[in-house]
Amino acid sequence: MLDLMAIEQLTTPTGAILYDSERIGKPSESFFDADYWRTQRRVVAQAGGRGGVMFVRHDGQEWVLRHYRRGGLVGKLISDSYLWLGSERTRAFREWRLLHALHAQGLPVPVPVATRYQRNGWLYRADLLTAALPPSRTLAESMTGAVLDQAAWSAIGTAIARFHAAGVHHADLNAHNILLGGQGRVWLLDFDRGRIRPRGAWEQSVLARLRRSLEKIKSQRANAEFDERQWGALLAGYGTTGKRDDS
Repeated sequence: MLDLMAIEQLTTPTGAILYDSERIGKPSESFFDADYWRTQRRVVAQAGGRGGVMFVRHDGQEWVLRHYRRGGLVGKLISDSYLWLGSERTRAFREWRLLHALHAQGLPVPVPVATRYQRNGWLYRADLLTAALPPSRTLAESMTGAVLDQAAWSAIGTAIARFHAAGVHHADLNAHNILLGGQGRVWLLDFDRGRIRPRGAWEQSVLARLRRSLEKIKSQRANAEFDERQWGALLAGYGTTGKRDDS
């Protein structure tokens, strides 16, 4: 678990950095600059997705750097700027603090290292650093060109149920932000706009969103495998852990 006393905040000329001093010491703004890591030749890999992420090495640690970018139609007009409503309402600070809380509960999420925002008038831009996870593949990758066994689908359902039991609402659960590792390990990624809330009908909406994502991948990729039997295994894993007590 992370030490609450290790959470510190640093004011910068244009914003602020929130960080875990036990993992990063005193961070430099350059740590959030992709070009800095390229110049230092510390880039391990890059991955796609919305805006993409960069894997970097620093003092024996491997981190993942993500720049916040908008999706959809708005993203085509304003790619990476957000309305300023205060530091604690920035998407970066909210996601960092949520990840910190979830990790402290033992839930399978990336460990937050540092995050920053840069303000420009009524707008801001932001970046997030998290600790890299063990070798893993997204669910989207894992179901393409191979058949995932029933145990893997069940493990996914069980992982989702753990989050729901803790009242964690993932705003965009899809096959690209579920990671599968060795020994049946499952992690959830990208908690931007996520929150903790009372349990309710939103839980089934999260599952329905995930199913639409899986069906979309199957329709777009000729070698993607997904069917009712696999979805049934996921729901079986979700099982009683994911059910609410409405009594």
